[in-house]
Amino acid sequence: MQLKTTLVMVAALLAAPVASRAQVITSGTDAPVELTLDRMVELGLRDSYRVRHLQLEVERTRSLLSAERAGLKSRVSLNISAPQFQKISDNKWNSTLQRNELVREDTRRFQAEMSVRQPVILFGYPTNGVLSLNNRVYRYTQADGDEKDTTFYNRYFIAYNQPLFQPNEMKNDLEAAELNLQKAELRYASDVVAAIDDYASDYVDLVTDAFRVERAGEFSRDLVMAMDAVREVVEANPTRAGDLDLLRVELANAREAESQSANNLRNREQTIKQRLQMPAATPVTVKAGLEVAPIAIDPSEAIRLASSLTPRIRQLTIATRENEIRLDETRGENAFRMNLGLTYGREVQDPRFQNLWSEPRNSYTVEVTATVPIWDWGQRQHRIQAQQFSLDRAHLSQQQALSEIETEIRNLVNSLNDYSRRTQTMVDTLRLAHELTETTVSRYRAGEVGLSDLMQALSRESTTANNLLNAYRGYQQTLRRLKEVTFFDFEAGQPIVERFKITPVRSQ
Repeated sequence: MQLKTTLVMVAALLAAPVASRAQVITSGTDAPVELTLDRMVELGLRDSYRVRHLQLEVERTRSLLSAERAGLKSRVSLNISAPQFQKISDNKWNSTLQRNELVREDTRRFQAEMSVRQPVILFGYPTNGVLSLNNRVYRYTQADGDEKDTTFYNRYFIAYNQPLFQPNEMKNDLEAAELNLQKAELRYASDVVAAIDDYASDYVDLVTDAFRVERAGEFSRDLVMAMDAVREVVEANPTRAGDLDLLRVELANAREAESQSANNLRNREQTIKQRLQMPAATPVTVKAGLEVAPIAIDPSEAIRLASSLTPRIRQLTIATRENEIRLDETRGENAFRMNLGLTYGREVQDPRFQNLWSEPRNSYTVEVTATVPIWDWGQRQHRIQAQQFSLDRAHLSQQQALSEIETEIRNLVNSLNDYSRRTQTMVDTLRLAHELTETTVSRYRAGEVGLSDLMQALSRESTTANNLLNAYRGYQQTLRRLKEVTFFDFEAGQPIVERFKITPVRSQ
């Protein structure tokens, strides 16, 4: 199976106690914790109730599969009837008198039956047959007034029972349990990757807020630089004093925006620390750079990865197989079926218990039973037809999902390339806009341009920074969606499940 190679979970993280994590976070309180995507995933998944809930669901289905597998092994049982007394009158036919008569029965039975049952497995394939070793011993007493007749009976024998021309219940039940475990593990992987995507979204929001704080500070510094130039001009030409008043207003607004951005960043940090269950006093940092490294993604390869890694396709494949099993079981309902039963052993019947193992006689039974349906007004055929429609729908759902994934991936790859190009362009443009602002300030100081040109340069730099931020967020959102669709981290060059080292943990 591909489950163990494609599934992921945080084994080491789930095993770590909460106290140890608190010690890691709080050790060296003065040193801030740098938040990266990997670090946020590590902290977020370690004590996640959502992850632990999914883990328990996997453990439940794993236990059910173990139960089905155990059912294919030997089973020993001992049935005891001690005692079984019957003192009752009942109608029975008397063939001599040719009439029913009331017969009073007074019996005592003490019985024990030991059985060792073994489902028959050939080359790892359950045959639906059962082979058993049996031993039956009982003491039977019949009373008639003061007279009592006691008989001891012992039989040890081999029995074999084989259903024919009917669905293999052993194989179907075992496969159904295996499919249930696969579905639970796929749900686990899907929900964990969704949680990782949530943390990635939080991380992008945090980087965005940090970038806004950085840009607000940069804009304030540009205004201070511009004011220095304006003061020099006003000192030489007092009639230009209005330019200085205008920049004071702009600087006040810029510093207010800077304070608001810093407050938004603090609130974002506190929200994320709460989600990650970090102490509120723990200082955190994040890099505010928006540069992205171009990623070459082959759409055909991405489609192949989505077909093999994503739980959606594999869940639909499992649903198709479950419908095939149900169709097989539906065909077996009210259909021709046969059952073969064989026993062979030795038996002894004697008034003395000590003689139960002496001079046994051969005993055997052969039983062949069959059910032959004759007429049911088409009920069975209609049920088979209905289940066949369900199977056809499952195939169509699988084909539809593949088509939708192919279309979405091609669109995402195109969008990602476009956002990557735009982000790189805007990074260079922002650098150029800042240089242009500095040049404009120098030209204003030299009297070559007016205040309107200076304000236009400052506004152009601010607009460029916003365009860069929008392109970066579009790039990150598209990349996250592409990872979610394919379950592959194109930046790290490996499946998401392998990158974050996550797999369902077996309970001890």
